[in-house]
Amino acid sequence: MTPLPDRPNSLTGRWIRTIGLRSLTLRVIAFSTVWAILALVVISTVITTLYRSSSERGFNSVLSAHLFNLIGSVGVSDTGALTGSPDLGDLRFSEPGSGWYWSVEPVSGNLSGKLKSLSMTRDLPSPTADEVPFNATFQRNYITTGVGGQKLEVFESEFVLDSANRVARFRVMGNRTELENEISGFEQSLFFYLAIFGFGMIVINALAILIGLQPLRRVSEALAQVREGTAKRLTGSFPSEIAPLASETNALIDNNRRIVERSRTQVGNLAHSLKTPLAVMLNEARSMGGEKGRLFTEQATSMQQQVEHYLQRARIAAQRESVVYRTPVVETLIPMVRVFQKLNPDMKIGFVKPDQDILFGGERADLEEMIGNLLENASKWSRDQIRLSVLAPGERAEKLLQILIEDNGPGIPEEKLGDVLRRGARLDESKPGTGLGLAIVAELAKEYGGNISLGQSVMGGLKVTLELSAVE
Repeated sequence: MTPLPDRPNSLTGRWIRTIGLRSLTLRVIAFSTVWAILALVVISTVITTLYRSSSERGFNSVLSAHLFNLIGSVGVSDTGALTGSPDLGDLRFSEPGSGWYWSVEPVSGNLSGKLKSLSMTRDLPSPTADEVPFNATFQRNYITTGVGGQKLEVFESEFVLDSANRVARFRVMGNRTELENEISGFEQSLFFYLAIFGFGMIVINALAILIGLQPLRRVSEALAQVREGTAKRLTGSFPSEIAPLASETNALIDNNRRIVERSRTQVGNLAHSLKTPLAVMLNEARSMGGEKGRLFTEQATSMQQQVEHYLQRARIAAQRESVVYRTPVVETLIPMVRVFQKLNPDMKIGFVKPDQDILFGGERADLEEMIGNLLENASKWSRDQIRLSVLAPGERAEKLLQILIEDNGPGIPEEKLGDVLRRGARLDESKPGTGLGLAIVAELAKEYGGNISLGQSVMGGLKVTLELSAVE
């Protein structure tokens, strides 16, 4: 597992954004959400535009009808005065300050009098013909301010009333503010219901996407199980769109397993084919004696060590590329501690273990070889006490377990700690051994993505800290 770097917040945010962009689920949900929002915005714009246009046409139609009704209801008396009692059929024309007014005013000099609705408590000015010209039918409309400060839509027409060419100006005024409030109320209601509908649609769409992508998550979980070694193939029922992927993945896993087994077989065959010639060479070199015999013995021994070393590295690399083995650490170490205690009855070997067992991501034989070498090394140098401790992975992203082997022997000077990890290095020739133990442990730990470090123990001797990859 790749550790999460400790970087500034800006880089962390960039990393989170990158992970989000790599998520198919987030991308599909984001795309569908943006599309839904754009669609709802377009729909709401079209509906409000159509509603406003329809409302304004209806409003203008009502004013136009009232204007023609007003013209038909007004006449001229014998004295040349305006007469008539127009009834436009709307009570708002009788309510003062309602914003709905009508008026009839003389234009020609041979006409007198003035008529207006009960709602019109004061005269409202009319723009000149230069400001707002009449059309070909002697009609015009414009916006003005009403008695109560309302916004008024005015329909105006000049009409010849009789053969004496008496001309009057007819005006019908409607409350434009009412229309705007009505349109605004409709838009608010529309936006509210569309927002509820859009939210529900986005939630349902996200759920549908999450459910639809669930088979991919099952494939990912099945692959993780294969990777961890808890399963050998992808198992389960997958939709027809995913089934070919699962089938091809299983075929790839089977083929990879065959390749690994073939490689391990070849490695084993190579080891067996080299053992006999090397053994013969060693026997002949020992029987020769003298300087040449010693030289041949050293070179043959070096060849044997190199062959074992690289065969072991090839075996570990092959298994790491295939699956992750799961080895319970405490369960493996308990019998090893018992064996070493029996082999060293005068030595006290303490074992500090965690509350729950930890799984090492490697083979049991490799763990036994590493711990065996470290315990053997500690038993050589310890006076009478060894302590073996297993620590669970902390909060670090590496997920490495720690195994500590400490003794109360003479220890190693700090300036020489790095030398003992070299292959064949020995600080004290009086003790039996080849100088390969710690080097082998270091190489095995490195192959598994771990490491080994040396330090001074609180017990007075050497402390070896072995870090290995842990799996869940």
